Amino acid sequence: MIRRLALLRHGRTAWNRQGRIQGSTDEPLDAEGRTEVSQFSLPGPWDAARLWSSPLGRARETAQIVAGREPEITPDLREMDWGRWEGQRGVDLAADPQSGFRHIEDWGWTYRPPGGESPADLRDRLLPWGDTLAGDNLAVCHIGVMRVLLALATAWNFDGPAPFRVKRNRLFVLMDDGNGLKLQSDEPVRLVRREGA
Repeated sequence: MIRRLALLRHGRTAWNRQGRIQGSTDEPLDAEGRTEVSQFSLPGPWDAARLWSSPLGRARETAQIVAGREPEITPDLREMDWGRWEGQRGVDLAADPQSGFRHIEDWGWTYRPPGGESPADLRDRLLPWGDTLAGDNLAVCHIGVMRVLLALATAWNFDGPAPFRVKRNRLFVLMDDGNGLKLQSDEPVRLVRREGA
């Protein structure tokens, strides 16, 4: 059976706007992020798909707003743990040669921030969850989760510029026909702008 998984990144938070690393910290949508998300709804057939969310409030609230219903929550969709770097700004860490900071495009699968998770760690918790899915599913989650799943679908190994760009208000649709994950299309599916928005 072919199963499909559409991925949607949560709305913006104050930390997003400040350039801070959120990781597994439960930072909520800010007022502007909530307003932005409320301008959109899910296009068909994704409005009828099984709806999943990370347990973090910014993803759960985004799911509730765009879908108009409660998502199923799974801890497997929680954002990658960035350890001691959470709450700090990447630009500040990059300027400190003692921090060990690397941009995620230079991590490979096994690099991890101090006290955090590697892309391989995240992959190893996502794949068993993915194996339980059937039919059409939509997951509201985080950029780290999306990078790992899109990396698997495109054979990117966190070793240079990614062959995709994660944008907001778009669904990135993955298919699995039993031969591994693949992108359904190079172009993500845009969310529907609500009337009057």
